[in-house]
Amino acid sequence: MLRVLLVDSDPDRAAEVEAGLAATGCTVVAIAAGTEELTRHVRDTGAEVIVCGLDDPSRDELEGMRALHRDEPRPVVLFTEKAEPEQIEAALAAGVSAYVVEGMAPARVRPVIEVAIRRFRAHQALREELAEARQGLEDRKLVDRAKALLMQRHRLTEPEAYKRLRRMAMDRGLRIAAMAGLVLDEN
Repeated sequence: MLRVLLVDSDPDRAAEVEAGLAATGCTVVAIAAGTEELTRHVRDTGAEVIVCGLDDPSRDELEGMRALHRDEPRPVVLFTEKAEPEQIEAALAAGVSAYVVEGMAPARVRPVIEVAIRRFRAHQALREELAEARQGLEDRKLVDRAKALLMQRHRLTEPEAYKRLRRMAMDRGLRIAAMAGLVLDEN
């Protein structure tokens, strides 16, 4: 059962969507009237997906989604009546996985959620890959600086400095980048 946090200021529409979600095997864990404290609501309820029915998302509502995306990333589906390009761009920048215009019909919600979940997972995988690549570059810079220091201090060639750095890391049970950081800190 997919745990959904429903955000909608229209109680009648929220009740319809909740019934539609329940019919498709989802559990609505809570209904919030707005995105204030959205991150706290997600943490408290354990929601896996957020479905928002906001006719005209305000800057504050989008900021609530941005905070969620930063602190507790989850797929967010936004149903709205507005299709202004700058508003769509702002919603996507705030971490919205699916931006749907023209109505929040209960029968449409589950398929849109499924697409949003897949887009969210793909986006998260790309973010993790980027973070790993950045860390790899930082590690490489650290190792290069430590090699240069060892080369200067002990009059070693680059391969000899790398070999020494690698041996030091192995002797201490550290990754080579961690050992490079220690070498640089000792200087």
